[in-house]
Amino acid sequence: MALFSGHVSLLFSRCPFQQPGIEVNEVTAQIGPGYLICEGKIIPRQGRIRVMPTLVQNDAYTPSQVSAVTGLPLPAVHKAIEHKLIRPKRVRTGQVVQRLLSRSQVLYLVLEARGLRSLPLTTRREVARAVEQDPGIDAMTISEGSVVVIEFKSARTAVEAGFRRLVEAERMVVSDPEIMGGAPVYRGTRIPVHAIADMLSQDATAEEILEGYPALSRERIELAPMYAKAFPRRGRPILSPWAKHQPRRVTKDRLAS
Repeated sequence: MALFSGHVSLLFSRCPFQQPGIEVNEVTAQIGPGYLICEGKIIPRQGRIRVMPTLVQNDAYTPSQVSAVTGLPLPAVHKAIEHKLIRPKRVRTGQVVQRLLSRSQVLYLVLEARGLRSLPLTTRREVARAVEQDPGIDAMTISEGSVVVIEFKSARTAVEAGFRRLVEAERMVVSDPEIMGGAPVYRGTRIPVHAIADMLSQDATAEEILEGYPALSRERIELAPMYAKAFPRRGRPILSPWAKHQPRRVTKDRLAS
């Protein structure tokens, strides 16, 4: 018997339009990291301002965001879409068509990241359909030569924890055309988040980064890779033609004390 341990629930927050001392019965649902729907309005909670199509309701996440939350490589997310294991919504904004995934689909992809990919494609489709039809499912049993029991509780916990971290990552970031040309920077600083993520990817430690950027904290540094993965840079990568070449000449000069 094989065991795969993997509520997908909305996050709620107080409506910013609520007046002090006045009860508001209608909850404010978060429709995506950094966004709330309140009194029929879609508003940015915090972080950089982005345009969110009004057709998207309650749960809609890009493949990059899903990859950051689940730990599943982005090509694997696209592969799951290609194999029709999940069927994202397609939303057109101008000339751009964006694929958006629901929380139940994110729950399924957590299982993929935890080893479900080792099962036959037909079995994975069966699991994906079960999650789509009943996002609150607790467990299911599949007979595929041997008995496979799939549990969903820990996967739901991972989904909730992942989205909480993603919200935290967006809270610490702001994008302002007047600051660093609009590049996402840590709130209250001019430090680009993607630059910190690049340093970590090149084996720099949090302590080394803190020495150079004392305005940051360890927690903000650790959230940088998640933000960079969920919101990758757009456009062509920055070229560094000198990076793979040794300098022609090295000189050492003593500075006057």
